[in-house]
Amino acid sequence: RTPLVHSLTLSDITGAEVWLKLEHQQFVASFKERGAANRLLTLSAEEAKRGVIAMSAGNHAQGVAYHAHRLGIAATIVMPKPTPFVKVSRTRHHAARVLLEGETLAESAAFARQLAARDNLVFVHPYDDAAVIAGQGTVALEMLEDGPSLDCIVVPVGGAGLAAGCAIAAAQHTSPVEVVGVEVESYAAAAQQLAGRPVSVGGATIAEGIAVGDVGALPLAILRAHGIGVMTVPERLIEKAV
Repeated sequence: RTPLVHSLTLSDITGAEVWLKLEHQQFVASFKERGAANRLLTLSAEEAKRGVIAMSAGNHAQGVAYHAHRLGIAATIVMPKPTPFVKVSRTRHHAARVLLEGETLAESAAFARQLAARDNLVFVHPYDDAAVIAGQGTVALEMLEDGPSLDCIVVPVGGAGLAAGCAIAAAQHTSPVEVVGVEVESYAAAAQQLAGRPVSVGGATIAEGIAVGDVGALPLAILRAHGIGVMTVPERLIEKAV
């Protein structure tokens, strides 16, 4: 459980009461740990014995590796070849077998699925998985327990697992809570799909953690079912915000 803290600085800048959920305080410094832990805890004894495999360029990889090691489950992580060494090193630190395959996350995912089928491993998707989405949704559950008067939750969107989980959690709250997703303009797959437009993404971005080429089918269906809107912001505004 991480703190929900009031930001006087951001509140002054925006003219709103802004609260921050400090997910960087997770052991692997990301909310991704929640979904990974929840997915691994739902494995049957037979599945846990087989072991798991995941593809990720960073946070999901570390979350799966850390909790698999903690639970005594063998983990294989497939990462793109250009992944920064520090992320590879941290993943290996949690006793995972790390394989560098493919130039992109899509190529890594294809290889991971082939390996899962060949070696009978359980594939743990970073966002297109019900148990992972449920785990990420505990972010909003905690926020609404600690700040029951919150009327809007702003969520970064990559594959949309966090936004989908937060949408489900917010829908159960005693008073209306708006959930708004945010993407960088150059990787606006969710906004494009929700608007019925073809997906066109790519290029360099400072927001590399949400630079995802497509959105999971299950998260997208949840966003549609709950009427969640996704806004886009240009690169210059992200740089200004930082």
